[in-house]
Amino acid sequence: MPRLIHLSDLHFGAHDARLVEAVEARIDEEKPHLVVISGDFTQRARTEQFQEACRFLDRLKQAGHEVLGVPGNHDVPLYDVLRRFLSPLTRYKRYIDDTLCPWHELDGAAVLGINTARSLTFSDGRISHEQMAFIRQAFGRARAAPRILVTHHPLFALPVGGELANAVGRSDLALDAIAEAGVDILLAGHNHQASTHSARDLATRAGAALVIQAGTATSTRLRDEEQSFNRIDIDGGRVTLTLQSWNGDAFVSGDEQTYAREGDHWRLANRPVAAEPAQ
Repeated sequence: MPRLIHLSDLHFGAHDARLVEAVEARIDEEKPHLVVISGDFTQRARTEQFQEACRFLDRLKQAGHEVLGVPGNHDVPLYDVLRRFLSPLTRYKRYIDDTLCPWHELDGAAVLGINTARSLTFSDGRISHEQMAFIRQAFGRARAAPRILVTHHPLFALPVGGELANAVGRSDLALDAIAEAGVDILLAGHNHQASTHSARDLATRAGAALVIQAGTATSTRLRDEEQSFNRIDIDGGRVTLTLQSWNGDAFVSGDEQTYAREGDHWRLANRPVAAEPAQ
């Protein structure tokens, strides 16, 4: 039964060092099989911010944790116009990962990351036709289920601050791709708010995915809720999501919800998954 830690929106350069230390401590306690980071490693894509994010990743890896990450819009330079349009993700590739569509197959889950950050869209994201084909191809050869797709930008228009935030560009076509690829779980960030939805409740053509949003783990830029991240325990067709919330001193387990897959829909279940930590 794989266990994932889902972090997002670290924003090194606008972060709280106490929270970074607390995240590392909590991850060591939870012993996940994979740490997923859904973008915005930095605040302004500056070299020193990427270096700090790189040191954070190095500490996780030295502690024995596998990591899969994707870029966010803040990992593309905003004010350095030449770099923004000529080499927007050079620093990301140098300090974080030279693979923009990382793949990781666990015993009990297959995880694919897709880069949605673009130079032209600024805050909003976009997905290409080539990436949609890659989603179909990658999950078509996956041996494990559930199939988990990681992006920075949500594929859906989700409520943020009483309004609907923009969905990723070409979202309709992207939803067709994830439905055809049999994607079971979507992990994203960007909105700095934790939430969970069934894709069927958000769009009729979305397939059977469970939509899991992470809040910001370490940033000081908040939207009406404290810093948090997700622990996700998977047991076949059951997923238990446990919010890890900042209480001022440490990250502690908060709300826990278990979802059971029933045909083309996820429903809340009563019995949580009793996942064993990785050895």
